[in-house]
Amino acid sequence: MTKITGIGNALTDVLVHIPDETLLETQHLSKGGMFHIDEAQMRQIHEAIAPFSPQRATGGSAANTIHALAALGDSVGFVGSVADDETGRFFADRQRQRGIDSQLNICQSGVSGIATTLITPDGERTFATHLGASTHIRIEDLQSQFANLQSQRSTPRPHILHVEGYLVQNHDLVEQVMREAKAAGVMVSYDLASWNIVQNDLAFVRHLVHDYVDIAFANEEEAAAFSQQQDAEVALHQLAEMTQIAVVKVGKRGAYAQKGADVAFVPGLSRKVVDTTAAGDFFAAGFLHALIHGASLDRCLDSGNHLAGEVIQVMGTQLTDEQIRAAVNAI
Repeated sequence: MTKITGIGNALTDVLVHIPDETLLETQHLSKGGMFHIDEAQMRQIHEAIAPFSPQRATGGSAANTIHALAALGDSVGFVGSVADDETGRFFADRQRQRGIDSQLNICQSGVSGIATTLITPDGERTFATHLGASTHIRIEDLQSQFANLQSQRSTPRPHILHVEGYLVQNHDLVEQVMREAKAAGVMVSYDLASWNIVQNDLAFVRHLVHDYVDIAFANEEEAAAFSQQQDAEVALHQLAEMTQIAVVKVGKRGAYAQKGADVAFVPGLSRKVVDTTAAGDFFAAGFLHALIHGASLDRCLDSGNHLAGEVIQVMGTQLTDEQIRAAVNAI
């Protein structure tokens, strides 16, 4: 069975619906973006949102994708880092419960990473993320995953490494991660993560995609930032020239995928939006699940759309395994 390993920030989400955009403005957070904050600002925000009944769930872009794939019965692993605190134990326990082959670096100091997700009445989410211990990913933990793969694999089916774009903040780490994957004969799947991350580090992101990435996921805003083109199909073609498979999601309108000269489009689904947190992460899970089981591009897009359409109807990633499987089986 093809194994998919995720690598990324091991975060716990604190999710809350806020009544308007006042808090975003006072904290200087542009709606829809992802912003790194220090521990002091995190505590300020948590004090401000306390009256709005925040909820907690496991998070982190790559970890969300891996959780969904685990629920679908795929062979999965995860590499990340947490602190030896209650939040870190919460994250690790959830991974164990899912049957994920986790390799977590446990830091003896500091705090585990928390992504505070501020959800405005239109369903849009803004991330204020204190990375904490999540930045202390160890490359040897990734190498261990690859070593296990080589010792256990009896057929030449590929391993996929799914890398979240939020790791771009650490140039040395993300490039070494991708270089190690390619040296091990592993396909690299890469989610561009956020338009402002792409925009702020465009040359490096383009370098990663061109030199290492096999499968690229982007939403419309990320694709525009990457290509400097507003037309989603133009952006798709540019990504596809650098990769084996390129995917561009265009919100409610649907999603495109391209592999070589083969281009597919699947329209979106009509769903009530409660919270768009993790929609892209679950889309990637649905797409990769179908891909490793030999599906066509259209079927992969359908699988991604259905899984994303399910998770936007709940707060955070709080879907049961049964709901996740039902979403994909409904296609």
